[in-house]
Amino acid sequence: MNNAFLSRRVLSIAPSPSIAANALVAQLRAEGRDIVNFTVGEPDLNTPAHIVEAARQAMESGDTHYTHTLGTPALRKAIVAKLARDNGLEYSIEEVVAASGGKQVIFEALAATLNPGDEVIVHAPYWVSYPDITRLNGGTPVVIQGHEDNAFKLTAAQLEQAITPRTKWVILNSPNNPSGAVYTLAELQALAQVLGDHPQVLIMADEIYEHFIYGDQPFTSFPAAAPDLKERMLIVNGASKGYAMTGWRLGFGAGPKWLISAMGKLLSQSTTCPSSISQAAAVAAFTGDQAPVKAMARLYKGRRDIMQVALEGVPGLTHTVPDGAFYLFVNVKGLLGKTTPGGQVLSTDADVVKYWLEDGAVATVVGEAYGSSPYVRLSFASSEAVIQDGCARIRRACEALR
Repeated sequence: MNNAFLSRRVLSIAPSPSIAANALVAQLRAEGRDIVNFTVGEPDLNTPAHIVEAARQAMESGDTHYTHTLGTPALRKAIVAKLARDNGLEYSIEEVVAASGGKQVIFEALAATLNPGDEVIVHAPYWVSYPDITRLNGGTPVVIQGHEDNAFKLTAAQLEQAITPRTKWVILNSPNNPSGAVYTLAELQALAQVLGDHPQVLIMADEIYEHFIYGDQPFTSFPAAAPDLKERMLIVNGASKGYAMTGWRLGFGAGPKWLISAMGKLLSQSTTCPSSISQAAAVAAFTGDQAPVKAMARLYKGRRDIMQVALEGVPGLTHTVPDGAFYLFVNVKGLLGKTTPGGQVLSTDADVVKYWLEDGAVATVVGEAYGSSPYVRLSFASSEAVIQDGCARIRRACEALR
């Protein structure tokens, strides 16, 4: 009966699978279960002290009021300076918008541009919310399936084949959640060459994990690789990952003024502006000491290596080495068809996730949520001790299969 009151829009989507997985961990722990949590998509570290101090000073000085809808001038200037320093990109403050997280930037950009029938190309494995945010805003997600033998990267040939007259956006996430794939300059330029022939297509570059790069190739922002396409590109980024500020809810977008203005119109009718205190903290994050960011990157690289070693030789598991972000996207095909001690045959990656949780007390996220099966995402944004413990539990659970 209650569903009769709900819109078709909300009934067409599911809750975020990664958030649901983390909520289940909290519930099981509240019930007294000892659960190792590999679901979490956020740093386990505290926000650097100088950023917290900037927030404290803002509160004490009365910086607790509404701000400009697009963000304070100080914050937008800080974002412009960050883009110049880190990415070699030139933007004005009119081409920058701050929002309550990168997710809101994505939502408002699609809300401002999509009409019924418009298509949004997303490449699997994809961040869980791209397809549903597209659907919520009347668009149609078009999924291109990635392949492990290509490190899960979108190729120019795949992109060319997927574009139609209805294509409105292409979303590219580098470093990628969940695969950890990082696109090189040459790979971005190959994609840009295709997009150059389709002027009706907008490009969204989700670069929220840019600071966590572990390979030899430096991070390249998509607009820096394809300056001719900058006028139809939107960068999505923020403070959440690189500065351990997920709870502060501060993301930003950088793109053409017409798009930023339209997004601001929507924000003026929804959240009005991000938290003034979070904005003051983000100014300190983007303009202050960057040493904590580099230290976090070194720490995560070490944790990545620890998790890989801990999973070496686990029967039925393989993975591609991630060059960025903080996840292992583990291929569990070798476990399918095996039988658990309780007599259940594992048929899907969802069965594997359930088995690891119920018998191994390790929480992970099913690859199906990212558009790719049979895979499971494991986060290494945890302490070395937690990583070692969780991987040992996974090993025991896999060795118990017959």
